[in-house]
Amino acid sequence: MELILKQDVQNLGFKDDVVTVKNGYGRNYLIPQGFATLATPSAKKVLAENLKQRAYKEAKIVADATTLAESIKALEIKLMAKAGGEKLFGSISNIDIANALEAAGHSVDRKFITSGIVKRTGKYTASVRLHREVIVELPYEIIAEQA
Repeated sequence: MELILKQDVQNLGFKDDVVTVKNGYGRNYLIPQGFATLATPSAKKVLAENLKQRAYKEAKIVADATTLAESIKALEIKLMAKAGGEKLFGSISNIDIANALEAAGHSVDRKFITSGIVKRTGKYTASVRLHREVIVELPYEIIAEQA
């Protein structure tokens, strides 16, 4: 079954992609949830026209994302967490990294940050997707809070 995605679907594709999925997944989940529509010939023509009109706008968006990526790469993020030795009391996740970026003046949605759950102090890297073509590696360090 061919579908046109109306929005980004994780592990499947991005908005306006034409994807092939199994019939049950498309009919029972993607279409009822409003994530996709059927890829009929007329819908494909409309999509092609919309993509053509949006192509020149996309270049500016990619350039903005690239400049944001350069400024994020230059950041040194240090997260403070309570710890007993090297082991944290709790964990650090993408929510904490998003909050640290917000404090540094960069607004990035937490669902675009991939870091995993970290439970020890040390240096780590997180992957931040600013655009489908712009992904930046963000180094960060977890430091034990002094009690």
